[in-house]
Amino acid sequence: MNLSFSKLDFLKPELGAEYIGTGTHFAVFSAHAEKVELCLFSNDGKTEVARLPLPTREGDVWSGFIEGIGPGTLYGYRVYGPYDPVNGHRFNPNKLLLDPYAKQVFGELRWDDALFGYHVGHVEADLSFDERDSAPYMVKAVVQDPEFDWEGEQAIRRPWTDTVIYEAHVRGLTMMCPGIPEQERGTFQAMGHPAIIEHLSKLGVTAVELLPVQYFLDDRHLVERGLRNYWGYQPLGYFAPARRYLSNGSIQEFKSMVKAFHAAGIEVIMDVVYNHTGEGSELGPTLSFRGLDNLSYYRQSPDGRHTYDMTGTGNTLNAAHPMVLRMVLDSLRYWVTAMHVDGFRFDLASALGREEIEFDREGGFFDAIRQDPVLAGVKLIAEPWDIGDDGYQLGGFPPPFREWNDRFRDDVRRYWRRDPGQLPTLAQRLVGSPTEFNHSGRVATSSINLVSAHDGLTLADTVSFNERHNEANGEDNRDGHGDNCSDNLGVEGETGDADVLAARSRRRRAMMATLMLSRGVPMVLGGDELGNSQGGNNNSYCQDNEIGWVGWSSSDEDFLCFCRRLIAFRFDHPLLRDDSFLDAELVTWLRPDGQVLTHEDWHQMEQQAMGVHLHDTEDGAGGDLIMVLNAGADCRFFLPEPRDGWRWRRMLSSAEASFAARDADNVEEIPEQGVVVFAAARRSQS
Repeated sequence: MNLSFSKLDFLKPELGAEYIGTGTHFAVFSAHAEKVELCLFSNDGKTEVARLPLPTREGDVWSGFIEGIGPGTLYGYRVYGPYDPVNGHRFNPNKLLLDPYAKQVFGELRWDDALFGYHVGHVEADLSFDERDSAPYMVKAVVQDPEFDWEGEQAIRRPWTDTVIYEAHVRGLTMMCPGIPEQERGTFQAMGHPAIIEHLSKLGVTAVELLPVQYFLDDRHLVERGLRNYWGYQPLGYFAPARRYLSNGSIQEFKSMVKAFHAAGIEVIMDVVYNHTGEGSELGPTLSFRGLDNLSYYRQSPDGRHTYDMTGTGNTLNAAHPMVLRMVLDSLRYWVTAMHVDGFRFDLASALGREEIEFDREGGFFDAIRQDPVLAGVKLIAEPWDIGDDGYQLGGFPPPFREWNDRFRDDVRRYWRRDPGQLPTLAQRLVGSPTEFNHSGRVATSSINLVSAHDGLTLADTVSFNERHNEANGEDNRDGHGDNCSDNLGVEGETGDADVLAARSRRRRAMMATLMLSRGVPMVLGGDELGNSQGGNNNSYCQDNEIGWVGWSSSDEDFLCFCRRLIAFRFDHPLLRDDSFLDAELVTWLRPDGQVLTHEDWHQMEQQAMGVHLHDTEDGAGGDLIMVLNAGADCRFFLPEPRDGWRWRRMLSSAEASFAARDADNVEEIPEQGVVVFAAARRSQS
């Protein structure tokens, strides 16, 4: 093999390692480097077999082509330049660097002080310089063959109005699923197993949103405590699937999983973390971006030495830099075009909208995505906050972005907890949160509604614990949200009290019904439909064990059946899924006595029941709906007169988990902690 660079007869503008049949082209960005070396390794990753300076620099892209090497080749980079931390430069060629465009990662990172560009523990801290070789402890990139048989697979592109999202963790959902062989559990292969596909199909969800699956690190402090990064919010490789989820090491497993979901009509959305990387602050390791060009890849504080942290992780990726923005866009396009995913949920998305320091909804990141022909057509979801100044931007993102609506979660929890004065906020959530989203041409599905998510208490724990119980995290129970808007209904945690258990089940059904009957896009936390508990842990980010995994063996089959029928009910009634915001002609708010709620009624602190009359403007499209929500004691509700030729049918009662349709009386009993839905039906209908 000729381990030297050859000349290409044509231009290769792509970054990363690209196999082109006769050899592989390597290209990497660094604006401030003085020299970039490509390092090739033996098949076991232990021996560096060649170190070759990239011969070509055009602008700030360093590149070269090696004839005769192809898929499976292991490689990394060493980059030369000034080591001048005071001015933001941290080049250290003793540190092997992962290609930011690596499509696959080989090996496991083993924490050692040699991975740091400075002497850990030195009196001058990061101003010192470490000369040890980090390669023995570092992962390597793998050249990939992009070929895959996608025959028969097609993108689904389901409308937002017909979308129900299921947030899931690859390991968490599959590690204890009884229908999956033990050797497959915890992998993409398990995620695409018929047992999971069948469960989600029967549940009725239309999209699975995977917690981070791009290559990420286990934090050193967690490893030293015998824990690991379970959630995956410490990314290092934006193009590579996480190796821990590959049962045989091949990225084709991810593609096979996507193909299986698509065959079942289920879209795949990825939770992506482009706001920071796993390299941490200036005291973190030198693994990739920091050694390639720290000053370009990361936002720096005014003094130049320190990373600017608006993410709570030690650094913030500088998405305002054109080449960093290009990397993010290239990554997104890769997952859509090569891996066939259907959308993205952007972690701490406010950080991506900061051109300098302030959030700008018309900034470069949003403009670039909206004009991109590949990305403009996929599902885009923002987590609308970061920890910087004015980081909370719910409702502030431009179309076509949707946004996680944490106010929906908190307001629904407070209402069913019987907090006083909750009717006005609950009304907002039921009709798509118009105060936040009814502007700039946005629609009701701009709101991603949720009552629980990976970050916080599960639905079962929301009705079982007043306090967080994160002792297993080893942080003295100080981590995680302090206010969860939860209620243990009389006993903290597990209990055998039948009355308490019945009350918890009733409230769970009421909260899930509220979620599925509200305008917007509902999102279910994976395992909630089974009654999954994490023992009150509301920050299971480091619990890759039975705390964080879904407990299939203790599945609440009655609640699972209720959730299936509830999702089906949503799809059966177009009024619940409409994209428009409701004006006064389309919705009437009712008191239990059947009268329209007055201004004074809205502000009665003790009022805990109301009716929502949704008017169907298209005759024959399903008729009107009345939803009655009652967080208080049993009450009587007076139904308004239906339109001529129509009658009311009682369709759903969450308190009894009943979907037995019957003709309604003029006055109906509404049970405590219950949601009851009435639908208009033509009198000729049975």
